[in-house]
Amino acid sequence: MTTSDETKKKPLWMLIEENFLELNLQDLSGKDKEAAIQKIAGELDAAGYNVSRRGGNMLQLRWAMDEMLKVGRPLMKDLNDAIATLSLEDVADPYFATSKLIDDLGKTWKELKKSERRPDVIRIVEKTRLDLLINKAKDLPDDEGIRFLIEEKVASEVIINELGITEEKLGQVNAEIEKENAERERVETLLEAVDGKSNEEKVKHLFDNNVSENLIIEIAKVDQGVIDSVKQAMEEELKEKQRLEEEAAAQKKAEAAGPSLEEIPPDQMLDYIESIREIMEFSDVEKEIRVMCDQSSIPKSIVDIAVSDHSRLDELEKEAEG
Repeated sequence: MTTSDETKKKPLWMLIEENFLELNLQDLSGKDKEAAIQKIAGELDAAGYNVSRRGGNMLQLRWAMDEMLKVGRPLMKDLNDAIATLSLEDVADPYFATSKLIDDLGKTWKELKKSERRPDVIRIVEKTRLDLLINKAKDLPDDEGIRFLIEEKVASEVIINELGITEEKLGQVNAEIEKENAERERVETLLEAVDGKSNEEKVKHLFDNNVSENLIIEIAKVDQGVIDSVKQAMEEELKEKQRLEEEAAAQKKAEAAGPSLEEIPPDQMLDYIESIREIMEFSDVEKEIRVMCDQSSIPKSIVDIAVSDHSRLDELEKEAEG
């Protein structure tokens, strides 16, 4: 018989029933029955339960033995069998599951319905739920098992021990969850600003504020079709915006470059050429010439010729003079 600290915490009735699991009911008659009772009492005494020297405890053992022989099997067998059939869904509410378990087994085992035994059965159900949660977590990929147990409010030390992870790893996953929860709160706040708007307007507002598609679907409660429609509209809007920006940039560049050679009147051409010649007296470095010409608002079309083909500049001057 186990005598660990965990065993010592168990109630007497449960230890009695667990001992019955080791018995062969076919041999329990006459002296064999009494011998079995005395043997179990001695083991319970050794475990610190003081059964053989306390009348009430001894009577509890004898009555439990009689009830087992009457039913034809140990109570704990029925309890273990019932526990083994439970799923996570069954034990989602341990208190409800306990009530159902006691009601079902209580039809055969009246003693199980006693109020003092209910907390013990609740602990069994809660332990079963924890075992089922851990088993499910171990089957999940990557960090999903850790996340699952955190969401189910399983104690940190249990998660660390059962999943074989470090405290640092658990802290990392907790930090990620906190960050995700903060993002969800941000999205909720963003949605408040477009309350009453169409789904398309809500989605666009969230996209504009860098919210991921998954969160939009989850929190805004929209389907993928709305997401795709808004994305397409935004892409077209972006393309049009880029086109207008490119046109504006080209126009600005053209304005900065000034008129073409053909558009410059002869008198202005002569003024520009004279200014360029004065600038070139100060420097023969192309970059410096271009900077000074730009400061003097001399058209780029003339400057390009001045820094690359002096003879062509002379020709332009003659053409302008007529």
